Amino acid sequence: MIEIRKYEPKDAAEWDAFVDASKNGTFMLKRGYLGYHSDRFEDYSLMFFNDDKLVGLLPASIHGNELRSHGGLTYGGIIVGNKITVQLELLLFDTMKTYLREHNVSNLIYKRVPSIYYRYPSDEDLCALFKNDAKLIRRDVSCTIYQPEKYVFTERRRRGVKKAIKAGIVVNESDDFYTYMNLVADVLRIHHNAKPVHTSIEVELLAKRFPENIKLYAAFKDDVMLAGVLLYVTPIVAHTQYIANSEEGRSCGALDAVMNFLINEKYTDKVYFDFGTSMGAGESYLNDGLITQKQEFGGRVIVYDSYELKI
Repeated sequence: MIEIRKYEPKDAAEWDAFVDASKNGTFMLKRGYLGYHSDRFEDYSLMFFNDDKLVGLLPASIHGNELRSHGGLTYGGIIVGNKITVQLELLLFDTMKTYLREHNVSNLIYKRVPSIYYRYPSDEDLCALFKNDAKLIRRDVSCTIYQPEKYVFTERRRRGVKKAIKAGIVVNESDDFYTYMNLVADVLRIHHNAKPVHTSIEVELLAKRFPENIKLYAAFKDDVMLAGVLLYVTPIVAHTQYIANSEEGRSCGALDAVMNFLINEKYTDKVYFDFGTSMGAGESYLNDGLITQKQEFGGRVIVYDSYELKI
């Protein structure tokens, strides 16, 4: 029999331990990350128990009569352990629908964890979504390198690396999140009429909470930061959360130097190097410039899917 309990702060240690041992969880789904924007999202995370044994988690936030998994995250579907079976997943969904109806929730937005993050095959939720007539409502295009057999950079990107070497660009790890996030904000404002999701204070806070998972690498010339990449590192994936290149950096191949270091030196032990999504304003169309740049580094398309399930 499945029992569902709403997450409470006292459950944090049990929640985090389950994420660490799960097939498809990442540090972004742990309570220290979920809690950083608790002032913006009302948490409504669920814990699934089978005969008093924790078997699943749903990181979620409530928005009126709609539950989203999770409103503040790129992804966050049901997280499961290695004991899950498709029959048990179907039972989780059935029980969840009953629970949500009883709590006046009529709609679920389910943002599935992309398969590149799985430590073991875990498509049980896809079966459950199909069986429950869930509708695919969004497909964000990301770009990913398969590190064991990565493609070489295009000639343009290789020229950029050579230019950076000639210009004396040095790539180092940095903890100067303030300077970097100001650079990110400038780039987004000038080139995309947008703002970063995180402030420098939030990034610094999260980096202190997850020092092994959140890393900043930047290109410097005469100790001036010209470009950089903020990475979210998980056991299988090195993911670029933010990419920024100043005008001076563009002229001397600074970002090419950072990417070359990360892809061809630093994270060769990962299975995937993921550049993140390349969607334009309103997330409704593909940003051709962004996806082209990422493909020039050897990335190829994967998708981040979202589903709508009527309760």
